[in-house]
Parts: sequence; structure tokens; C-alpha cells
Amino acid sequence: MGVGNTWFDFKQFRISQENCAMKVTTDACIQGAWTPTAPNTKRVLDIGTGTGLLALMLAQKNAEISVDAIEIDEDAAAQARRNVAESKWADRINIMQGDVKTFSALQQYDLIITNPPFFNNSLLSGTESKNKARHTLSLSYEELFAAIDRNLTSDGTASILLPYPESDIWEGIIQQKGWKIIYLLSVKHRDNAPVKRKVIVMSRNNSHIRHNEVLVIQEHDGSYTEGFSKLMAPYYLNL
Repeated sequence: MGVGNTWFDFKQFRISQENCAMKVTTDACIQGAWTPTAPNTKRVLDIGTGTGLLALMLAQKNAEISVDAIEIDEDAAAQARRNVAESKWADRINIMQGDVKTFSALQQYDLIITNPPFFNNSLLSGTESKNKARHTLSLSYEELFAAIDRNLTSDGTASILLPYPESDIWEGIIQQKGWKIIYLLSVKHRDNAPVKRKVIVMSRNNSHIRHNEVLVIQEHDGSYTEGFSKLMAPYYLNL
């Protein structure tokens, strides 16, 4: 971690984040490392890319994919462009500044990933960019689902990271729209703690068998669990 939380070094890339409302989080790193990329995955859309973290993690994970990453905030999009330009995958990641509510790709995507604004009823901060990044004021769940539906191939998958309470809302939308959860990761800080976050991977294809997993981040002594260390070893320094 850099001084003043302005940058974060991974094994194969650096994230500078001084101009982004949403900084690198452990939860987002888990989503990027855990989200499956099928062998036929070629085109990926990252909605609300922020620093470009998820786009960079997926580009590292799968050498066959190209990533379009869209970000509504101008400062964050500019920061993401710099992070991508300084990485070894600049030729495979395209940062777009714009609003996904009005975005329709000419060619649909095999995988869509998003760590969206997810707080519905919590207290707003005094910073507009932070509110836009953290709250559903500028992008509701229904609008996000519509953007995914519009831009995902018929047999594609979409990965979304949400806090535990908000995940119930999203799962209700999935059921209402006739889609299916095919992978579900429940994230806990420690084994005896409640579920804090969920990573949900969904598809229109109802023939998939659902796979449920639980990831515990820390042992009781504060060290990383074996499962977390194995998941993050390709990305985190000192693992």
C-alpha cells in the first residue's frame, strides 16, 4: 500500500487511486480473483470500473480476453486510463467515460462484471463523487440489470458484488426476470462472523447447476486463511 493510500501495488500491476472516490477494497479484489472466465470468454464489460482494478485483474487472469470498462466519473475514468496505460495489458483494455444507462455495445459481451453503487438507504457523504460511487442515486438496480441484459450475449454470464442485505434485492430481481444464479460466493471476515458480501454470477441459461461457496478471509489470529491466500496469491504481494 502506498503512502496516504494513493496507490496499491499488486504483483503484476499498480493501482493509483488518488482521484477515485472508491479505493481498492479487499472485497473487489476477491470478486476479480474469484469470478470465473469460461474458455469461450473473449469480450468483457466492466461496469463502473473506478480505478480499473477489475479490468486489470481479469486481463491478468485470462490472456484471451479483451475488456471494455465504462466509468461515469471523469476523474476516475482518467485515473483508470493511466493505470491501464502503465500496465502490460494496455492493448486489451479500453476505458470509456460514459453512463452505462445509455450504453449499448455494437457487439455483446461474454462476461459482464460490476462492483456497483450499492447502498440504498445509508447516510450520504458531503462529496458528490463519493455518493455517486457508493449509492444507487445515479444507477438503480433495475437500471443496472437492464444494462446487463442489453449488453450480454444470450449464453453469457454477469458477476456482481453486493453487501449481504442488498444481495437479497438483487436475487429477487434475478428471479423476477427469469434468470438464474450459477455461482454464489459468500464472503465472511472470520469463520464465526456473519456473511459480509456476496459475489453473484448469473445467467439467462437455466441449464446450469448452481455452485455455492463460502470464503473466510482471516483466521482468529488475524492471519489470512488458506482459501483466501490461495485465491489471492496470483495478485497480492507477499502471498
